[in-house]
Amino acid sequence: MKKELGILVLLVVLCVIVSIMNQRFLVPENLQNMGRLIGAFGIFSLGLGMVIITGGIELSVGSIMALLGVLLSMMLTEWHWPSPIALLACVLLAMGLGLAHGTLITRMRLQPFIVTLCGLLFYRGIARFVTNDQTKGFGNVEGFEKLRWLASGNLLGIPMPFVLLIIIAAIMWVFLHRSVYGRYLLATGRNEEASRFAGINTKRVITLAYVVSGLLTAISGVIIAFYTNSVSPAGHGNFYELYGIAAAVLGGCSLRGGEGSVIGILIGTALLQVLQNLVNLLGIPSSLNFAVMGAVILIGVIGDQVFTERRQRRQIELVRQMAATTQ
Repeated sequence: MKKELGILVLLVVLCVIVSIMNQRFLVPENLQNMGRLIGAFGIFSLGLGMVIITGGIELSVGSIMALLGVLLSMMLTEWHWPSPIALLACVLLAMGLGLAHGTLITRMRLQPFIVTLCGLLFYRGIARFVTNDQTKGFGNVEGFEKLRWLASGNLLGIPMPFVLLIIIAAIMWVFLHRSVYGRYLLATGRNEEASRFAGINTKRVITLAYVVSGLLTAISGVIIAFYTNSVSPAGHGNFYELYGIAAAVLGGCSLRGGEGSVIGILIGTALLQVLQNLVNLLGIPSSLNFAVMGAVILIGVIGDQVFTERRQRRQIELVRQMAATTQ
């Protein structure tokens, strides 16, 4: 809880600084646009957080979004599939890819980095191949108004992606912090071998984390595709996995596994988007976005290292005190 509180204080301080430096930060249009991006990026960041808690990594998020985006466009505008069928196909495909990743990692004992890196390259290549490297889109969105509303509409003045994020975050909070699976997930991330000896089916737990990540990636992918209204197979979703990893690490998810919270990931996502908004409002070259992201990830990893060492020292000191007491 200390990590989440510290990040929340940092977010509030940053918002105050940005609003002082540029009053356009508090303009309703800017806040709505930022809320829309927080919602779209926060949903798949929650999925990435689940994977990171297991001690794994998911690098293929952006490529999966590109593949789903072009396929969704082709299903709706070229093949004329009904919207529910097209959406269901995208969700099932993303969950299937997550299942494949989890199976390769748990059954064949391949490294998550290698599996998802290959996925990053493979899915991007498939997206470019099936479209002949041509940009796909949804035209004037006639017939898809409800889907467009989910990406660009508002509910009582609140962007719909942000509303969806809150709903999904509430479900994920129960899933991670109030369910047996959540306890198994955290235990597996801390020590997979010990968890397996304790009777936990660690392979199933890890695989399910990748399936959930695929599901949330599909939801974000649909939102972002309709928000941009065009999908370039070569560039759509590039580096989105880094945004998600940065948000999770900022939110307190340890890259070693076994630590993380839904609230922390939400705050990390918001903090990252405020930083991006600051770059835009101050007219800083957009090329520095990646520099900001790299600095954020580095700071998060350093913070995690410091907290881990402090906790280990406290545990060692506690053991010494208990040993001294028994003597």
